[in-house]
Amino acid sequence: MNGSIKLITQLIEQLNAAKLDGTTEVVVAPPALYLLQVQSTLLPPAQVSAQNCFTESSGAFTGEISPNQLKDANVHWVILGHSERRSLFGDTDKLVADKVRAAIGAGLGVIACIGETLEEREGGKTKDVVERQLEAIAKEIDTAHWDSVVIAYEPVWAIGTGKVATVEQAQEVHKDLRGWLASRVSKEVAEKTRIIYGGSVNGKNCQELAAAADIDGFLVGGASLKPEFIDICRCKN
Repeated sequence: MNGSIKLITQLIEQLNAAKLDGTTEVVVAPPALYLLQVQSTLLPPAQVSAQNCFTESSGAFTGEISPNQLKDANVHWVILGHSERRSLFGDTDKLVADKVRAAIGAGLGVIACIGETLEEREGGKTKDVVERQLEAIAKEIDTAHWDSVVIAYEPVWAIGTGKVATVEQAQEVHKDLRGWLASRVSKEVAEKTRIIYGGSVNGKNCQELAAAADIDGFLVGGASLKPEFIDICRCKN
């Protein structure tokens, strides 16, 4: 929940001036109020994502945005299951999975967020937690639908704290997630699905993280509001 019309305009101007070549796929996710502004001014190949959507296409759900409305507005992506949605607004594993199913059904790409708290990590429960969160999604979508899903691993303890999972910690979880996909869905899906890392990513640590075998990109938070976001967009693994 950051930004203003002035700041959004500045950020989009910086992105457009960077003349990204599409080598790295870039998706930006402004607050809902600014989606149409960004959609109308952001130059391709960069694309636009919403930060959330609901499970229904329309109806008496005041304050929500449907996946169909996002599609109608030519928004290509939606972030679902972000840790703040889970912890602050009560989005359960099942609700997140239902949102994923609805978004894919409307033709959107989904950035599905999963991750453990510090207590869960220290309790040795990281693998159980992230697999539980993914299993809920797997129960709601078909194998073919995984083509529309990017998995974002975001350890809750490393979001906005300045703490970053070490390359080894992040790679270990990403490798486990790819193994889970291979056994639960298919080897082909495991190989094709992008698994990105989120958690205090910045211009200084992105290159080292990107070098890990199973880290396919980033979900960028605070650094996306700064000029260094362009450096992260140009970071290649």
